[in-house]
Parts: sequence; C-alpha cells; structure tokens
Amino acid sequence: MVDQLQGTWKAISCENFEEYMKELGIGRTSRKLGCLAKPTVTISTKEDVITIKTKSIFKNNEISFKLGEELEETTPGGHKTKSMVTLNNDSLVQVQDWEGKETTITRRLVDGKMVVVSELFLISFFTYYNV
Repeated sequence: MVDQLQGTWKAISCENFEEYMKELGIGRTSRKLGCLAKPTVTISTKEDVITIKTKSIFKNNEISFKLGEELEETTPGGHKTKSMVTLNNDSLVQVQDWEGKETTITRRLVDGKMVVVSELFLISFFTYYNV
C-alpha cells in the first residue's frame, strides 16, 4: 500500500480545514493562511523508513518513521505529539496524541487521487493529484 502512495501529490481541494484547525487551537490568522495554502506532499521510502514531506508557501513539515513505531513529532500547528503510523487495509493511518487529545490522519488512494482525512472532533478532507 505504501508503494501506491509514493510520489509527489498536489492539493486540489480542501474541505472543513479552517474549522478543523480551530478545534486544534490554531489562531485565526494562521487558520486563514492555512486555508489558502495548497500543499505539496511527497511520500518516499528508503528500506523500512517512510518519509512524508509537506510543503506550502506558509509552512513546511517533514516526518520519517517506521510503521508501528512511536515517534515524537511537532505538527505544523506547533503541537508536540507522540505519533504512530500503521497500515490499515488500504490506508496509511497516523494517530497523534498530545495533552489528552488525539488526531487521526488517514491517507489512501481513491480513483487515482490521494485523499487525506484528518479527524479530531471535526473532519477535514484534502484531495491531491499525483504530479
């Protein structure tokens, strides 16, 4: 499954992202900028390490991990989290824990596009095409 997600993906749509960021406690200005960003995501593997790089005109983020192993991560919103990424059926599922909260980010292919669903209390959707 990870092989199918490898490559560079450009955001083509975003739904409910500002409300999702608000639930994360991100300030109004950063939320507005975040909604304008059309990030590019690059997913690559080297041996058993997966790297996800997210770049936009406002923020860049990179994580590298092995499936099923906990990692410490600082999110683009500034939260320091304990994260774990696993494969679940046809999806790459990332769970972030911090301060008693939990966010789940699911990446999967739908009709040749990568769909990213982020869940806290609200759900946000990004759709990417392969570039």
